[in-house]
Amino acid sequence: MQTDLAAFIRDTPQGREADAILRRCVHCGFCAATCPTYQLLGDELDGPRGRIYLIKQMLEGNPVSRITQRHLDRCLTCRACETTCPSGVKYHRLLDIGREVLEQRVPRRSKERMLRFILAQTVPRRRLFAAALGIARGLRPLLPPVLAGKLPPAAGKANVRPRVGRHRRRMLLLAGCVQPTLAANTNAATARVFDRLAIELIEAPGAGCCGALRHHLQGRPVALDDMRRLIDVWWPYVEQGIEAIVITASGCGAQVRQFGELLQDDARYAAKASRIAALTRDVSEVLTAEQDALLPLLRRCTASAAQTIAFHAPCTLQHAQKINGLVESLLAAAGYRLSSVADAHLCCGSAGTYSLLQPALAKRLRDNKLAALLADKAGVVATANVGCQTHLQSGCQQPVRHWIELIDERLQELSSD
Repeated sequence: MQTDLAAFIRDTPQGREADAILRRCVHCGFCAATCPTYQLLGDELDGPRGRIYLIKQMLEGNPVSRITQRHLDRCLTCRACETTCPSGVKYHRLLDIGREVLEQRVPRRSKERMLRFILAQTVPRRRLFAAALGIARGLRPLLPPVLAGKLPPAAGKANVRPRVGRHRRRMLLLAGCVQPTLAANTNAATARVFDRLAIELIEAPGAGCCGALRHHLQGRPVALDDMRRLIDVWWPYVEQGIEAIVITASGCGAQVRQFGELLQDDARYAAKASRIAALTRDVSEVLTAEQDALLPLLRRCTASAAQTIAFHAPCTLQHAQKINGLVESLLAAAGYRLSSVADAHLCCGSAGTYSLLQPALAKRLRDNKLAALLADKAGVVATANVGCQTHLQSGCQQPVRHWIELIDERLQELSSD
């Protein structure tokens, strides 16, 4: 694609990056076949190729309007288009740049600004989010039906965690912002599974948001501060030789793996960010690497008839982190029967705060995804990201759980050490 970027961005780091991305696009349209919003709406401007044209026009200095904003806002950033792109176009980075420029050019309506501000200030703060959610649940009868329907049920309490200080092998575990409130047992179950493998998981005091939420709501500059704070908290553990950084929410994992890329121009943090990204592991990667110890334990379990479960692979797992098949193999090894899921590459509509900012589209995507997941009469839906888990559960009678809980339940059949 030929480009002629405007002077305001041409010679900036973002301009040079955007220009290189644009020039890789060959207009082939393969991306449209895997774009969830294009599949729903059939509008070229609601597919990756159309959005690339909109961003190109804006960066070349052409006028932009709320129409441009609407089409870019509708993008889930699911990155399915990147998986199918034969030219290796880094669409997500171009979208980040385009959205950042657009925010400066097209003011949002006051209601939109307020909602985005509230989300950006509340969700990344764990205690504030928990308090706000508790108040909202108490006021549920008074809330508009659309908002009341978005409130997840109260999460069950986390079961007992292993005692600390028992193992020589130690890894960091990111607690996350919303997961301790919405799915309290996920990290506890992870700690119990790792304890069976003689690995201790540590949640560093003061570890806050990974920056993913503000990155998508307010742009990269605001998110970078969240990322720097998290690096500062983790760095002493890195210097002590921590083995890995384990993340159970694939959305957070995708963000932390980008730290090196996002902070590459920061002289103070570039090297540290790259080191953090290199240490980051999805929990499925660690358990797969430890399967010589894990599989014999699973074989000792005395499960009766195999339970049928449907696994939803979050976009941040399969498209952003390129992790495919690991979770399914671990669940199969634990004795679960996995159902076939049509169009498994398509997004469920959660996409961070997307389900709140684009509720109508998110609901259609959720309902389509649930129809595919439950077509084989699965009794449980499993996933790997708390946002997907909460969004799917809002439209589903069957339990939606993090897959690590299912592994933990198999291992609990063994006699305690």
